[in-house]
Order: sequence, then C-alpha cells, then structure tokens
Amino acid sequence: CKSKKYPEKLPTTSIVIVFHNEAWSTLLRTVHSIINRSPARFLEEIILVDDASERDFLGAPLERYVHNLPVLVRVLRMEKRSGLIRARLRGAAVATGEVLTFLDAHCECTDGWLEPLLAEIAKDRTTVVCPIIDVSPHRTTELCAPSSMYVSPHRTT
Repeated sequence: CKSKKYPEKLPTTSIVIVFHNEAWSTLLRTVHSIINRSPARFLEEIILVDDASERDFLGAPLERYVHNLPVLVRVLRMEKRSGLIRARLRGAAVATGEVLTFLDAHCECTDGWLEPLLAEIAKDRTTVVCPIIDVSPHRTTELCAPSSMYVSPHRTT
C-alpha cells in the first residue's frame, strides 16, 4: 500500500476511541500516532469516550492536554460503566466526519494507515473495511514490521 497512489479527495473521518482506566502513555501514544501519521485534511476529529474511568489523570488533566493538540479532540464521559459497544455508539452519535473509524485505546497507527481505508469507502459507501492488525511484543511495545498492508473490504447491503 505504501507504493500505491490514493485519490487526493477522500472522505473525512471521525475517529472514536473508547477507554477505561487506560494508562496515560498508552492512550496518548495512540492519539499522537493518529495525528502524526494521518493526513490532517482527512481527520475531522478524534473522539475519546471514557467508559467511567476512575483514574484522576483521565479527568480534567486529559481534557486540558487534548485541548492543545493540533486536531480537534473531544472527550465524552459515560456516566456509568457501559461497555465497548454502548460507548462506541455514544461517540458515533456526536461524530461529524463523513466516515466513522473505531480504534482501540492501545494501538499505534503507522504511516499510510488511513488512506487505503478511506479509498475503499470512497469507491463504495456500503463498504466496511478492516485493516490487518500487526502484533507488537507486549514487553517492549516496539513496532514490528508489517505482516501485510492489505485492506479487507466487506460490502453491506
């Protein structure tokens, strides 16, 4: 995919990330990898949905931190622990991008991760895409060489 050329005009995306008591460094590594490795013109916003975390640093300190980022990052709070799907639906309900992208709170995006996904959707709005997820060693968190840059499209009817 790195050698492929993608259209300049692709839809914008709202990226929804649900977290619960996530480590500060892990959550922000995810957010920064999105910002640093995605073309800004395609990033409408990042929506962080807090599924009732109990850690103080995930409250006001997180909101202050993301306020200064170069991309709109919103923090939504679930009033009580609701689970991944309800929290994702809450983020989706306020999203303003043309496409919804759901990511885990503990992942790292690589260069060129977003364009193949958006390009498949731009070809056919009924497409649901899922990237190949590469596994990194949990003890070192270093990035592994990608196993494949293949995007798997699925059509909905």
